[in-house]
Amino acid sequence: MKLGELKPAEGATTKDWRRGRGHGSGNGKTAGRGHKGQKSRSGSGGKVGFEGGQMPLYRRLPKRGFKCRNSKEIIAINVALLNVFDDGAVVDIAALKQKGLVSNPRDGVKILGNGDLEKKLTVKVNHYSKTAAEKIEALGGKAEVV
Repeated sequence: MKLGELKPAEGATTKDWRRGRGHGSGNGKTAGRGHKGQKSRSGSGGKVGFEGGQMPLYRRLPKRGFKCRNSKEIIAINVALLNVFDDGAVVDIAALKQKGLVSNPRDGVKILGNGDLEKKLTVKVNHYSKTAAEKIEALGGKAEVV
């Protein structure tokens, strides 16, 4: 069997219903539109969401929420998690991804001061909390902003 030989199952498709082809077709004259009225006229599709003058659903429901287009999504990591690195290592975003501490850095990485740091590290990320920078520098390390 080839792709060009594929056909739908028997009875799965029916011929299109050709409207307005005379009385003998069983669907002539008004072509299934009935007599008179708005929907019998041509171009009577109507607007999307129009409910005959009733207040439409999209206007009845309240507006909800706000998303600031200028906001940034910063990924936060605690100082205690940096103990997985060797003493004297350079910790940047690529190294954090390699160790599995960050999967997607989004708009930046921030180091927070929760926990204790036991190793001297050179950390290069976007942001630091005040306590995190103090803990890194107290052990002789560097907290560099990228």
